[in-house]
Amino acid sequence: MAEKVFDLLDEMEIKPDSFILTILFNACAQVANDRAMKIGRKLLDEMPENYRNDVVLLTSAMHILMKFGDIQSTERIFRLNKKKDIITYGTLMKGYVGNEMFERALDLFEQIHLNFDSVTYTVVFNACAGLANDRAIKIGRKLLDEMPEDYRNVVVVLNSAMHMLMKFDDIQSAERIFRSNNEKDIITYNALINGYNLNDESSKYFKILEEMSHEGIVPNEITWNIFIDGCS
Repeated sequence: MAEKVFDLLDEMEIKPDSFILTILFNACAQVANDRAMKIGRKLLDEMPENYRNDVVLLTSAMHILMKFGDIQSTERIFRLNKKKDIITYGTLMKGYVGNEMFERALDLFEQIHLNFDSVTYTVVFNACAGLANDRAIKIGRKLLDEMPEDYRNVVVVLNSAMHMLMKFDDIQSAERIFRSNNEKDIITYNALINGYNLNDESSKYFKILEEMSHEGIVPNEITWNIFIDGCS
C-alpha cells in the first residue's frame, strides 16, 4: 500500500502540502527501502521553510530518519523544533531504542518535563529492558511504581513492563502484572513465556499453553519459536 503512495506522488503535478507530506513521510518510514530513503530525503530537503515549524510534520520526518538509521539528522530536527510535545520526545526515544541506543533514550527521558503518555511508558520500559543495569532498574521500577492508574489497563504498556521485569529477573512482579491484565493478547503471553525462557523457568510453559487454549488465544510463530528455544 505504501508503494502505491509513492506511485501517486510521481503522478502529482502540484507540490504536496503539510498533510500530504506527513502521509508521505509515514509511508517512507513504513517501507524504509532504497526508494523510500531517496523519496524521503528529497521531500525533506525540498520542504518549504514555512513547514519547518509544523510539529506533526517534523515528528513524522524524525520518524523516517530514525528508520533510516540517520541519528544525527533526527537529532538536528529535534533541536530545531521549538514546540516539542510528548509525541516529539517519544518519537526520538523510540528511535533510540529501535537503534539499540538505550542509554540515550534514558538520557532524553530524564530531560522531559511534560505529562507522559502510553508511548513514553512503553518506550522507557523497553529501554530499561534493553539495558537491565543498575540505572535501568532504578528508573524502570520508579516509573512503574508511579505510573497512573489510567495506564494500568493499557495492554501494550503492561506487556512492556512485564518484559522489563523479566529482564530484571523479577519473575514474581512480572507474573503479578500478567494476572492483573484483563485484556491479555498473544503478545502478553509471549512476553511471559519469553521471560520464563530468559530465567530458565521452562517448566511453566505447559501450564501457560493450557491457559492460552482455555482463553482462546492461538499461539503464533513467535510462541512456538520461544518454546523450541526453551526446550532445546
